[in-house]
Amino acid sequence: MHMARPTPIPISARTRNLILFAIVFALLLTVWLVPFVLTVMLLGFACALLLSFPVGWFMHFMPRAFAMLLSLLILLVIVVLALLFLVPVIVDQVTALVENLPTLTSTLREYVLAALEPLRERGLISHTPQEIASRFSLSVTRRLDVIARNALGILFGAVDFALAIFAVAFTGICLLSGARNIRAAYLLAVPKAYRGDARELWNELAHTLSHYVGGLGVILLIQGALSATALYFIGVPYYLALGAWVSAVAIIPYFGAWIGAIPALLIAFTVSWTAVLLTLLTFMGIQILEGYVLTPKIQGEALELPAIVVLLAILIGGGIGGLLGVIFAVPVTAVLKVFFDFFRVRLTTVK
Repeated sequence: MHMARPTPIPISARTRNLILFAIVFALLLTVWLVPFVLTVMLLGFACALLLSFPVGWFMHFMPRAFAMLLSLLILLVIVVLALLFLVPVIVDQVTALVENLPTLTSTLREYVLAALEPLRERGLISHTPQEIASRFSLSVTRRLDVIARNALGILFGAVDFALAIFAVAFTGICLLSGARNIRAAYLLAVPKAYRGDARELWNELAHTLSHYVGGLGVILLIQGALSATALYFIGVPYYLALGAWVSAVAIIPYFGAWIGAIPALLIAFTVSWTAVLLTLLTFMGIQILEGYVLTPKIQGEALELPAIVVLLAILIGGGIGGLLGVIFAVPVTAVLKVFFDFFRVRLTTVK
């Protein structure tokens, strides 16, 4: 059926700007009222970047559509296997950790008392060891209980978790399948004289973000697997739950390994001093591995950010946005660096 030619509806520039403002305001209001949407979009974007690696490799042997389908199936198989075999074990270990918190804190209290008694005899502390140990054990109990119960809440929210996984995967595959159209629309929106530069900016942003997200996934997996394996051989209980915790907090550069070490060290105190020493050495090794091998080799090409810049970015991000600010500080800084490098060689001062 032949479509009639659309009849133009003339509007003023002011009306056009008002419409654009209303659209942007509506989007921001939606994100503010339903922040889960922004989370799904960001995770979907990260999923699309991750899938771009296997899709690009499979495209050497098959059409793009089949490469995308195969990559998505592999991702879903990995998720299903993790939900069937790995997650139940982690849930059991977290449950056991919650149940054993009184015993763990009692053991820690005895260690604190033994360490404080020589200080009391020398008059170096004003409070009794019992008072300090009680405060310490109460603080540790509260913090471990919050961590464990939050983890339980996440792990037991199976329906919400499954829905989130589906939403993220669907968003990722939609973004990946429409990447060429999005890129074409972006280039068409740029004046013809600047399209070569716009194409270069697109490629640099895609390279930086894809290598950052892909490298981060590898780093999180390696740190979690290494810590869980080491804790298993050391004899520290709840090693899988602790390894999952290490993977979760390793998203924070430099500080993540030390934050991940705290629960493992506290639990290692209930085993033996040898376990404490070996656990400390393990996480020192993981920190060295991350700082001098993993991050420079896997993400160094994509980021090219000095360590002091990364540290300042984390501090500023944490001050502005809390935990989310810390998590997004490095990728946002990397994107800003791409824009800075892009405009630095192009902007000129007109006299």
